[in-house]
Amino acid sequence: MSSPDIRWAGPRALLIELDSLEHVLALHAQLLEHPPAGQVDVLAAARTVLAVFDSRANAQAARAAVALLDSGPSTDGASSADPVRIEVVYDGEDLAEVGRITGLGADGVVAAHTGQLWTAAFGGFAPGFAYLVGENESLNVPRRSSPRTSVPAGSVALAGNFSAVYPRSSPGGWQLIGRTAARMWDLDRDQPALVRPGRTVQYVAVRELVELAEPAKDVQSPDEPEEHAGPALEVVIPGPQSLIQDLGRAGYRDLGVSAAGAADTASARQANRLAGNPPGDAVIENVFGGLTVRARGELTAALSGAPAPAEIESKHGTRPVPMYAPFALHDGEFLRLDRPTAGLRTYLAVRGGINVPAALGSRSTDLMSGIGPEPLADGTVLPVGEVDRGRIVGDPEPSTLPADLAAGTDQPVVLRITTGPRDDWFTPESREALTAQTWSVTPESNRIGVRLGTTGTGAALERSRTEELPSEGVVAGSLQVPPSGLPVLFLADHPVTGGYPVIGAVIPEDLPAAAQLPPGTPLRFVAVDPETLQPLTSAPSL
Repeated sequence: MSSPDIRWAGPRALLIELDSLEHVLALHAQLLEHPPAGQVDVLAAARTVLAVFDSRANAQAARAAVALLDSGPSTDGASSADPVRIEVVYDGEDLAEVGRITGLGADGVVAAHTGQLWTAAFGGFAPGFAYLVGENESLNVPRRSSPRTSVPAGSVALAGNFSAVYPRSSPGGWQLIGRTAARMWDLDRDQPALVRPGRTVQYVAVRELVELAEPAKDVQSPDEPEEHAGPALEVVIPGPQSLIQDLGRAGYRDLGVSAAGAADTASARQANRLAGNPPGDAVIENVFGGLTVRARGELTAALSGAPAPAEIESKHGTRPVPMYAPFALHDGEFLRLDRPTAGLRTYLAVRGGINVPAALGSRSTDLMSGIGPEPLADGTVLPVGEVDRGRIVGDPEPSTLPADLAAGTDQPVVLRITTGPRDDWFTPESREALTAQTWSVTPESNRIGVRLGTTGTGAALERSRTEELPSEGVVAGSLQVPPSGLPVLFLADHPVTGGYPVIGAVIPEDLPAAAQLPPGTPLRFVAVDPETLQPLTSAPSL
């Protein structure tokens, strides 16, 4: 086997390209069994392994070590378990187009899909999403030229030489050929994923689906007041979007679970620091203000992130609330947040932390996967944890927002990026344009990603290579470029894999600023060296 091609995927991650899927799975197994220092996640894909580390120094050390590893094909045999049967109604929106591309016609596509066994090579994209490889390449088709913003849960799809089932509604660019009622992901099962790597699948054509009842959930009825023995926050008005977030859940990429967590980790940490909490305690992440909460018990709180006019209402009147400083919130008082004067996301921490149940080790809401607490709604009661009396509240601090954004100037916000891992898929003119032109944040942005548009004389990015890129792991900060040529900057709830080339990655230190960019914000990128974070004077070698 030739030496692996090791590329930077941001300053803390390595994208390792290998000769075949067999070599990928072998290296993936080695990294799981003998992880290099600081490895926090590893994900196999079609031709690559993504290894993520906790620091630049550990990523640099691992880069040298991985180059010396023997990643020969695995000798493990195929799974001996019976195939998982997935019943499908073949009425997908792209069935006719797939029939045209393959030359099989719609009926031929169904026959080819059901007439072979499919094997789960790896997971990714979303929890329960398994990339299935068939016994032949009769259904090898490209992704759609423009991905859908929402693909229905249960959609059966094709892309490249893979088949898969979308476990939940999510964006996607695969060709849809049918739908199933099979529940691909269920946290109430001992094994949440219906299809894990190594299992085989037999698709079965049916005329109609037997819908499975959703598992019963222990959810408090809005009409039944919930009693808490200790202090709590009651959500009166959630605003446009309010979520519970902490620092996220690492180590689950192989199950298709992204880290999630606060979009602006710097502000979440600051709010906890001011309130006297450990940095990983759960906070409320609010978008565009409009949040009203009522205290149950005597609380100490703090606000950080996007500066928003705030006030506390009590039976004695109202009083203003400071940003970036701790304040008292007495029993029965209401805290109200207005629309931010700059930025996008405001964070509310309460001393003791928001003490909701954890899922996969985190209290974060992951909008991509649906894991974690539901978005906050009227009447939601949030228990507050016990206070560690060894910790004290913090002194007032300055904002963590970029100066240009906080000041509300017309100057572009500048984000540092590392180039690659797939910048060689673009023309020299587009590689230069990425950092030479000004971009604009579009209204379609969310916690999954910041969607960018052009401004002035700016142009969409053009590829120098037109073939399909096999799906591979991506990190937060990745600038993935779909066929439209308009980059998407992935944030906390991004899919763990993608099939469009990544031209660069915003460094982790600048991701909090990226998460605070409202629609219309002008944006510029500056390329830096992944090992030193110093500005580049010339393109780095891969």
